[in-house]
Amino acid sequence: MTAQVDYLVVIFTATSGASGELLGSDEKELVQLVWQLVDVKNKKLGKVNELLIKPDLSDLTEEKEEEDVVEESVEEDNRSGADNVFTATSLETALNLFHLQLTNEVNSTGAGTSVCLCTDGQLHIRQVIHPEAASKNILVPDCFYSFFDLRKEFKKHFPTSDLKALNIHIMAESLSIPVDVPAMWDPSATLDSSAILPAEIAVQQTQIMGSIVLALLSEPFSHAFSTQERVSEKFESGTCSKMEKVCDSTVIRARGLPWQSSDQDIARFFRGLNIAKGGAALCLNAQGRRNGEALVRFVSEDHRDLALQRHKHHMGNRYIEVYKATGEDFLKIAGGTSNEVAMFLSREDQIIVRMRGLPFIATHEQVLNFFSPEEGLKDMCPVSGGKDGILFVRYPDGRPTGDAFVLFACEEHAQCALRKHKEILGRRYIELFKSTAAEVQQVLNRYSSAPLIPVAPAPLVSMLPTVSLLPSPGGVRDCLRLRGLPYTASIEDILTFLGEFTHDIRPHGVHMVLNQQGRPSGDCFIQMTSAERAIQASQRLHKHVMSSQRGANSRYVEVFSCSAEEMGLVLMGGSLSHTHTHTHTRNRSGTGLSPPPCLSPSAYSFAPAPPVMSTEATALYPPMGQMLLAPRHLPPGHAYYPASAQLYMNYAAYYPSPPGSPTTVGFFPSPSSLSSLASPGGLIRMPGLTYSSNGVKDLINAVQAYQSPAESVSLLSSSLIGQSSGGDAPLMSLPTLMTKPAGQYLDLTLL
Repeated sequence: MTAQVDYLVVIFTATSGASGELLGSDEKELVQLVWQLVDVKNKKLGKVNELLIKPDLSDLTEEKEEEDVVEESVEEDNRSGADNVFTATSLETALNLFHLQLTNEVNSTGAGTSVCLCTDGQLHIRQVIHPEAASKNILVPDCFYSFFDLRKEFKKHFPTSDLKALNIHIMAESLSIPVDVPAMWDPSATLDSSAILPAEIAVQQTQIMGSIVLALLSEPFSHAFSTQERVSEKFESGTCSKMEKVCDSTVIRARGLPWQSSDQDIARFFRGLNIAKGGAALCLNAQGRRNGEALVRFVSEDHRDLALQRHKHHMGNRYIEVYKATGEDFLKIAGGTSNEVAMFLSREDQIIVRMRGLPFIATHEQVLNFFSPEEGLKDMCPVSGGKDGILFVRYPDGRPTGDAFVLFACEEHAQCALRKHKEILGRRYIELFKSTAAEVQQVLNRYSSAPLIPVAPAPLVSMLPTVSLLPSPGGVRDCLRLRGLPYTASIEDILTFLGEFTHDIRPHGVHMVLNQQGRPSGDCFIQMTSAERAIQASQRLHKHVMSSQRGANSRYVEVFSCSAEEMGLVLMGGSLSHTHTHTHTRNRSGTGLSPPPCLSPSAYSFAPAPPVMSTEATALYPPMGQMLLAPRHLPPGHAYYPASAQLYMNYAAYYPSPPGSPTTVGFFPSPSSLSSLASPGGLIRMPGLTYSSNGVKDLINAVQAYQSPAESVSLLSSSLIGQSSGGDAPLMSLPTLMTKPAGQYLDLTLL
């Protein structure tokens, strides 16, 4: 509650975009500012002033060098009805002119000095003037940080009225104020709120607002304007406890922030809206780096609703997405329970700097000497509070993580400290970043809280053998995995990339892999009709370039063959490696698979591997046929996660998109350009044979299913090829070029 002011200034703004309840939601610039002074004590109205903001687009010449502000006469092309009309070429000039004219008018009246603005709703101040001024780095005059909301003042005498449905037209009718202009603009009757407001409407609205204020000041209401709306001038950092109650209707999630943005940048983006103390929390990824998202907590639901209207407004060159969030989401990021952290962050007006990459044996004294060396007085940036201004981040068992947070008393000391980025402490270089209180809480929560993945309890029957989480390597590899797709690639692009192999895709066999946000992850799984065609596709299309119809970018795509079990494992969160570089991975499964981190030990089993080929085909492959008919099962493995393991890790779960196929998307592939498959015969080269090979007999046994006559096989001797390294390349002529079944791998080169 404040004392009654001497003057009220009813003010109305208009932009080059939407009006009414959508004013300021389209990020358009201010083009018109109309105001009228109201003498509260004498109950008199002043002149109506109109300020037009018209950027000067004409060329700068010697003939025209005028000032930014030009006062125009009332008679000259003044159709709006204002008493005084002014013109400015920029927002900064317009705000300074408004403040100057208002001060002169108050001083000339001489009835008092206290002045406060009065608007119809919150949008004119919070959604128009402050956001545009913040985006252009313009200082706003002090008079714009407090104002009266005419709707709330009116509701005190008419409690049954709906605050969101109120407008000037309804208030004028309730107070029996005559409207002289028959074509009065009624916002409630406007069908299209995105329509641009006519210039004369702003003057009419201001005049009616002045009449409403006089009616409220007069009998029988005798209203006292004493409760002002406040606009926060700066963002206040602070702490938040996990036990604190956070209302769901006050929290939003902002996505798409620049990586280097801070909580002050977020507060600048939402300038005009009041953020709660410590209410800007930047989100971190699994590696502890900012992921471009933030959770923001406002002081009330009304401010949260106004923040949602800034969806896809710009921060620099990037647009920011704004969505609703919950109080639980905010507490997960910004909430803390440690008394040590609360004491560390209890000091107000402190600048926080994060240190990363510290030696594990680093001490408080070493950190203090790092920022304030004795020999270099110019580079001194003393830590606020000495040892109390340093907070080391540790694991629950007390081991250091290599991170620490340091407090500095002022911005000058903090900037001096940041200049030591990547300087050496001990034998390691130290990374320095400007941090926030919410980031301190989040980092401490990440390392000091309970494991993100709880350890599964011991099995009830301990004598049962555990089952490996990894699928058997003997599964039929009749699926394809495409890795490194363009993020704009569609199913049509994938089918175009596959070319002739599109005919071999099973119905609904194309599965785009999406991440947790529902966006493409760059992976895709395709179910083929046979393992042979899957192997052929992986050999011919591996690292070929794929182009996207929806974007100009193109990337080479890695193509691998895999089994249905491996596909399901990856979709559950596991990873698939085809390099086989890690010995422990090969020993566990032989498939290059890593189990998903979300699975519990001894909880999943896989079906036995089916026969590689039919019984009739095994007669062609003695003595290998019996093994292919009944693959040998691997012995049960051990659980991937030991029962006593403490897993402090994050994981990203993936899930497949709705499956697609050539029949469901209407795709018709072009005729194959590879005519070699239809040729009556072919010549192949087989490098890498051992010296102990028995010659033509072994080769015929290896390719007897391909109908290769014995006279078509010839071995190259060393006299023909010079010094041969290892068994060299036989040449064979095949009537029909085929691919060997799954399970047999030969390096065949078509000549």
